[in-house]
Amino acid sequence: MKFLLVTLVVAVAIWIWRRNRQEELDAAPPRKPAGRPAVKGPQPMVRCAHCGLHLPAADAVAGRHGIYCSDRHRSAAEP
Repeated sequence: MKFLLVTLVVAVAIWIWRRNRQEELDAAPPRKPAGRPAVKGPQPMVRCAHCGLHLPAADAVAGRHGIYCSDRHRSAAEP
């Protein structure tokens, strides 16, 4: 009989706790999912005419005789 009474008290306590927890979750403003930063698609890669380094075309420096990885390599290759 004691076991049945303890089980009943525990079940009621769990029911009350879950109900209060659900009310808290319902009252809270909805969370926005943590958005991942937008990932760009693949970028075209180019090769430096001086050292052979491959780099994204957006970071390359254009010269008279080709594409370079930096101003220093452009000036070294184009006198």
